[in-house]
Amino acid sequence: MAGVWVFKNNGVMQLVENPGSDYVEGKRGASKQKVLVHLPSGQVVSSYKSLDQILRNLGWERYYGGDPDLYQFHKHSSIDLISLPKDFNKFSTVYMYDIVVKNPNLFHVKDM
Repeated sequence: MAGVWVFKNNGVMQLVENPGSDYVEGKRGASKQKVLVHLPSGQVVSSYKSLDQILRNLGWERYYGGDPDLYQFHKHSSIDLISLPKDFNKFSTVYMYDIVVKNPNLFHVKDM
């Protein structure tokens, strides 16, 4: 019996043998891809090249003093650091929401 135990809203546990096929973040249904949207331009961030340009225009600078496996940005005016995986294919909602929190009212995570 291999799988993942999922707690439903009613408190009942269920063993899901293949969670990727039936559940997305604990919900039944088809997987929805999330995208990061730059609100002022309406542009969907589709690469680090486009994200780099947007962040630089917002005052963020590349930070090279950290982990070489990460793509990092910092602002002189704050202690915030945005750390992203070098491989854009690993750019998940965790990283998207980090950008949203550190740039209020400028980005939004949206279902594709």
